[in-house]
Amino acid sequence: MLIILSLIHMTQGQADYTVSELLDQVWIEGRVQDIVLSLRLPRLIIGILAGGALAVSGAALQTLTKNPLAAPGTLGINAGAFFFVVASTIFFPSFLGNFPFITALLGAILSSVMVVMLAGRQMDPVRVALTGMIISLLFASITGAMQLLFENKTNGLFLWGSGTLVQLNWDGVAFAAPAIAIAFIGALLLAKPLDTLSLGEDVATSLGQKVTTVKLITWAVAIVLAAVTVSVVGPIGFIGLMAPHIVRMLGVKGHFMIFVHSFLWGGIMMIAADVLGRLIQPGQEVPVGAMTALIGGPWLLYLAWRAARSLKRGDRPMGGTISPVRLQVIVPIITLLIIASMVVAFSFNGQAWTFEWTNTAVWNFRIPRVLTAFIVGMMLAVTGVLLQGVLRNPLADASVIGVTSMGGAGAMLLLVMFPAIPPSFMPLGAIIGSVVALLIILFSGWKNNFSPMLIALMGVAIAAFGSAATQVFVVKAKLAVASALVWLSGSTYGKSWDDVQLALLLFAIFIGPAIYMTRNLDTLTFGDDVASGLGLSVKSARVWTLLIGVALSTAAVSLVGVIGFIGLVAPHIARRLVGFRHLPLIIVSGLLGGLLLVVADFIGRIVIAPKDIPSGLIVALVGTPYLLYLLRKLK
Repeated sequence: MLIILSLIHMTQGQADYTVSELLDQVWIEGRVQDIVLSLRLPRLIIGILAGGALAVSGAALQTLTKNPLAAPGTLGINAGAFFFVVASTIFFPSFLGNFPFITALLGAILSSVMVVMLAGRQMDPVRVALTGMIISLLFASITGAMQLLFENKTNGLFLWGSGTLVQLNWDGVAFAAPAIAIAFIGALLLAKPLDTLSLGEDVATSLGQKVTTVKLITWAVAIVLAAVTVSVVGPIGFIGLMAPHIVRMLGVKGHFMIFVHSFLWGGIMMIAADVLGRLIQPGQEVPVGAMTALIGGPWLLYLAWRAARSLKRGDRPMGGTISPVRLQVIVPIITLLIIASMVVAFSFNGQAWTFEWTNTAVWNFRIPRVLTAFIVGMMLAVTGVLLQGVLRNPLADASVIGVTSMGGAGAMLLLVMFPAIPPSFMPLGAIIGSVVALLIILFSGWKNNFSPMLIALMGVAIAAFGSAATQVFVVKAKLAVASALVWLSGSTYGKSWDDVQLALLLFAIFIGPAIYMTRNLDTLTFGDDVASGLGLSVKSARVWTLLIGVALSTAAVSLVGVIGFIGLVAPHIARRLVGFRHLPLIIVSGLLGGLLLVVADFIGRIVIAPKDIPSGLIVALVGTPYLLYLLRKLK
């Protein structure tokens, strides 16, 4: 299969010749030989090497984390490596030029260490998957900010950032081949110890194995394989996820054979994806990452569905203070903070103060912008309360269950399909994308009574697919990259009084049902059995809560674009102030969410005034320390 695909692969491109001409003329000096040796053979070989490396890395990570969803893409390793490459391109271009592998390796190590430290020793599959997703979101946010702020310097990275096999000479192969070969041999040497480790850590220890050493070396091999790949062909997802599963489904046993077969299948899948991409759009470069995402997305959904069915419990301790502060105390304090922040936001433009709020600039631009940010912040925070309550998982958020990610993908798809359409129509695509995400969750969760674990894992899969698709569409819609990136990063720039009225109307429509669901959420905290015993229809309660949460989130995305973290951070702060009862929680979370987004918007407006940083990026940067603390604390 690999040979056939390779022959087809080498005949594709702008220079046209058939397979028989290739086989006849490649041995003699001339046009065909020149093309093959200088362009197409390096591309083919780097594809096989990269696919094989990602597949072996995925197989090793799945054994280490005991998680069928583990892969360099889902654990944030690719995102961390890409972040370091983008950062080096901007700040240390000479270092990147001399040491591309080390640059990517540093990012891959950082993200891996973060996942391991935050996921805990138990390596619970859901926790690992969610942690990897949040780490990916974090790095993607920071990378997006840098791409936006330094658009000229990073313009060449858009195609590479979606994963491409384009090679103009043999440099990439010469660089990657030795490193991948050494790491692959290392993986084969680890095969036997990993077979023993698969029996369980206790058994492995009793058999004399140094479990920690084996794990560390395996992590190192997996990270090196992923980092080498990212440094040469960019972040390519799903290969590391799919190939090991195909191998296991074929009945291959033992890590030695799993690694060998995974390498081959990884190469086959990578070349097949590249062939398919060039068949779909001849003469134009389609990122191979696009094709792997297209094939791998449904696969990941299937794996998530299967993994969730095999696991029994998904409830997490929600935390919260046992000595709640009374609403009569905390609400006035937060309200005062909101008023103070709004007064500052109305009056200061980053360069000068003005208290004449009726002048045109303040009244028509600044005040509507601040009010829109406040209302959208409340929407996102209420969404977080609903989703965390219904999924019984403190790490749940519209971003984590894939709604905002698919919203972004839907908006970008609209821009790709209808390039002439103005950016003001992007919210329509966002709504369609979010609805698709919701339908997938409803369809997959119906038979399982909307098990929290199932929805969480399906959300991780949807979010991964949405992020990959968005990256691909950004490349395709290159004419609108700047405006698209601003929107995808979440910005309240240019909001008018019409937007304030629309935001207020949407919030008024959905907040009533959200408050109504708080009683059901309180009942669900006792567990499904007790809730059913108390007369609550668990399935119905979950469906309606999900619908309201997704509707609020979609409304927020359609107004200001993709803003994450508010729905994650605000409910946690509120839970530490007013406890876990959902009515006070939703009130305080909403106010805190509004306050956070107003402050983030203000910071984004003044830091590099008169330029503007999207508030979604500021939220991601400011919210990260708290989120990391939260992940570490939630055992």
